[in-house]
Amino acid sequence: MHWNVPIALSAQECQVAKRLQRIGKFYVFLRDIRHELFDASFEAELAKAYQKPRGTSPLPPALLAMVMLLQAYDQIGDADAVVTASMDKRWQLVLGTLGEEEAPFSQGSLVAFRERLIAHDLDRRLVSRTVELAKATGKFGWQPLRAALDSSPLRGVGRVEDTWNLLGRAMHQLVVLASGVMGLAPEAISAQAGVTLLGQASLKAALDCDWDDPQARHEALQRLVDEAEALVRWVQQHSGAATQELPLCGALADMARIMTQDLEPDPSGRGKRLVRGTARDRLPSLGDREMRHGRKSKAHPFTGYKRHVLNLLGSKLVVDAVAQPANQPEHEALEQLWPALEAHGEPVSLSIDRAYLSSPLIGTLQAQGLSILAKPWPLRNRGRFTKAQFQIQLERQEVTCPAGVTVRLTGSGRRAHFPAETCGRCALQSECTPSTHGRTLSIHPQEALLIELRASRRTAEGRMALRQRTDVEHTLARFDQIQGTRARYKGTRKNTLDLRRTAAVNNLQHIHRAQALERAA
Repeated sequence: MHWNVPIALSAQECQVAKRLQRIGKFYVFLRDIRHELFDASFEAELAKAYQKPRGTSPLPPALLAMVMLLQAYDQIGDADAVVTASMDKRWQLVLGTLGEEEAPFSQGSLVAFRERLIAHDLDRRLVSRTVELAKATGKFGWQPLRAALDSSPLRGVGRVEDTWNLLGRAMHQLVVLASGVMGLAPEAISAQAGVTLLGQASLKAALDCDWDDPQARHEALQRLVDEAEALVRWVQQHSGAATQELPLCGALADMARIMTQDLEPDPSGRGKRLVRGTARDRLPSLGDREMRHGRKSKAHPFTGYKRHVLNLLGSKLVVDAVAQPANQPEHEALEQLWPALEAHGEPVSLSIDRAYLSSPLIGTLQAQGLSILAKPWPLRNRGRFTKAQFQIQLERQEVTCPAGVTVRLTGSGRRAHFPAETCGRCALQSECTPSTHGRTLSIHPQEALLIELRASRRTAEGRMALRQRTDVEHTLARFDQIQGTRARYKGTRKNTLDLRRTAAVNNLQHIHRAQALERAA
């Protein structure tokens, strides 16, 4: 399974490379470094994914890995990759197939290769290999390691639907799956279950109500809910043990989840009504069950995933990246990404968005002497005393207010409450709180660090240190250019693979630029 390609350029390759000197230099660069990127050691690691090959002899995994990088660079799918490899001399130059009329791989081989990469976590290793290659050039300042972590939205590829259409799609899915299990036509199942809303041009067209009339909308919703419940009962009564196995149990679980997350009893006693607001972990799409609603900020909601990128400051190299559902807390990504950084040396600082401060790892890293840089939350209290005016003594588990009153922390050290009777007779109450229940302070798990960060931000040196994290913001902008802002795949793990191959392309581009600058000098 060794990718047996020559190092020196042939005469034909030299001609193609010459034509690419103004536009397309990156393809020439990939051709020049392919033997370094996929050295014998890395090829052996990739080959471990094929220890138990099935069917025909596997293609060289290094070849397929290079195809995967080319796909990320040109943003094309598997079918287009097969055509491009057979017609585009730039790809043929990189793959060592100049003049061949057939691609050296099939669409199916690319799908199988990605599955093997995921199964053996080799997409993470591909990113790490590009970092090692950059380190070997000696063109990137390597010690000490200063890292930065940030995230950006990645819109999901699954269809996002409102409650009406989501429930209708779940009903259709259940009918189709029940048809396959029971051997009945979908129309027969709908008829026997008393379902009349399926099989129309659209669910809302089948309901045919006056959507501007609240009463008509309510009656339409009850009709939809009644038919959905009737369908579930019919399937459970007539499918027997099959309802406890896939695929029927999954379809029934989808129905139950949608009914629970999006509907609630109507206080008037007239059936169900739509839930006010959005459920915390709402399933927005049956096309991609791992997508979630999320926010990059209060003003910018989106549905899909968040991509988290761990950057080396100064070099703009990415050591690892991961995609997570959009509603998953940012700090959970830090634990996944940190080992990849430690594999390349000893970190001395970490610059992060403040959302990552909730990670338990932050306290551990700080205790080990790592410098944590983050922009602290602003302290606001509508012109009254903010938390900064209180003396927070974490080691003694006490908080003293501006009037000199001291209280103990409660709730596992997360809360300081000044009694209403104490605040009521305080001369400073009007400057502190309008509450008749007394003043309460919330203590962050990393409150000591936040106190340090606020003090640092008041200095010129501290503000300069915070500005250094713009490197990772620029990297995320670069990912938007390479990968786009919309997910290519369904599911968290596949999108993590796509994110990591984008990171590998990003790193290779920085190596390419560094070499070009050295030659120009």
